[in-house]
Amino acid sequence: MDESKHVIAVVGARRHSDYGRKACEKIITDLAGYPITVISGLAIGIDAIAHETAIASGLTTVAVVGSGLDDSVLYPAVNKPLAQRILEHDGSLISELEPQARATKYTFPSRNRIMAGLAEIVIAVECELKSGTRITTRLATEYNKEVGAVPHSIFSEVGAGTNALIQQGAHVIRDGRDVIELLGLETPVNTAVKTETLTDAEQKVYNALNTPKTKTMLSQETNLSAQELQSAIAALEMKDVVIEMMGTVQRR
Repeated sequence: MDESKHVIAVVGARRHSDYGRKACEKIITDLAGYPITVISGLAIGIDAIAHETAIASGLTTVAVVGSGLDDSVLYPAVNKPLAQRILEHDGSLISELEPQARATKYTFPSRNRIMAGLAEIVIAVECELKSGTRITTRLATEYNKEVGAVPHSIFSEVGAGTNALIQQGAHVIRDGRDVIELLGLETPVNTAVKTETLTDAEQKVYNALNTPKTKTMLSQETNLSAQELQSAIAALEMKDVVIEMMGTVQRR
């Protein structure tokens, strides 16, 4: 991993809620442009969302897996395409196991130990009171790492674990700004765009990209025709202001 970057682990429930998905996407999207690497466990659910959102936001992401790294045993099999995308976007896959070692119920707590050890901050997006996520946050506390948690409804079992973490002293994470503050980062890496150099259409598109968006979303928000929108995006790409990847357009 790039030692010049800050490292955060983002973990959570496999059976997540829509709220958990949106919270995970919001937090990581807000980190675009900062020197941050996002670690997670490649699992179905919040882990996969964390990896996908990091890629879409132009952030490096690293998967610490609970199996060997050989394609025949990589777990979960459904996330093999995601693992490939991580590698294609300058990310990494990490395992302490032999290449062909299969995942077992014992390998995941060990995997969680590695995530907690590598990260400066472990962020629990959503979890129940008894879960692998709670194991990761407990290990992080033992390693004197910062722990953050996303607040949840008091009526939700899937958020009971994160609420308990906050009650026990975890930092409240509401968006990426809370993470940036914990890391001691004050300004984004990318410099501000000189808006006077943009046309009206380009400015509309740029303003709409407070988060990565699909072209359909941009069309609805800017009221530009398909041709106007495509021309504006192309011009912004040439000016090195935005980038189009993974089906979304986002600021650099």
